[in-house]
Amino acid sequence: MASTDSGYWRQTRAPRYSLLFALPLLVLYELMAQLLAGDSGIRNGADVLLKTLFALLGGRHGLSIFAVVLLGTGLMLIVRDWRKSGAPETRYFLGMAGESVAYALLFGGVTSALTGLLLHGPRGLIIQGGTAIDIPTQLMVSLGAGLYEELLFRVVIVSALAKLALVIFGWKPWASGVFATILGALIFSAFHYVGPLGDTLEVGSFVFRTVAGLLLSGLFLVRGFGIAAWTHALYDVFLTLRGG
Repeated sequence: MASTDSGYWRQTRAPRYSLLFALPLLVLYELMAQLLAGDSGIRNGADVLLKTLFALLGGRHGLSIFAVVLLGTGLMLIVRDWRKSGAPETRYFLGMAGESVAYALLFGGVTSALTGLLLHGPRGLIIQGGTAIDIPTQLMVSLGAGLYEELLFRVVIVSALAKLALVIFGWKPWASGVFATILGALIFSAFHYVGPLGDTLEVGSFVFRTVAGLLLSGLFLVRGFGIAAWTHALYDVFLTLRGG
């Protein structure tokens, strides 16, 4: 699946690999969203939330500012890392793709097993409630979940909570990280029950998603944003295809 040398595991967490690896996910999601906009206008909830915040702050220029911030920040990080460490190797991207597929295939089973341990019985994710949407739209939303939910919950919220605990509460870095990861996972889970497309709140699915949030945070920390985003997206895609 990937090179066994330590360089692969270290380097693929760097921006020139991780962010470039996530770029096709962004392009594919946005293209599908534009193509399907005439049918439903539905987008991933985290995408809508982020863009709404920028629209409120920036007015009619809000969405343009969001695009500049998102793409500009990513490009800056990639270029800086590229200049420092050299051009990325194509074979590493193949390894990252293999990792993401493998993690996505394992993700549901591991999360279900851990949820079962917490609730003293086997528990999977059973989605209830919400508005019925067609398969292409579900696939588009799944891709958006991988990109924008990882961006919002792992990059923005968990990082902000850790900084808050570190600066305001004066906690040690490890305690701040644990606090941010757990609270971030709870917020991530609760997010899925908000809005017209939200699921019906149920203890089993809430705990399942909380555990999923913890695992995705761990994956983000260990393997970087790109692999975490694609793992999340592919898991949701597999779940959609299996359910469809």
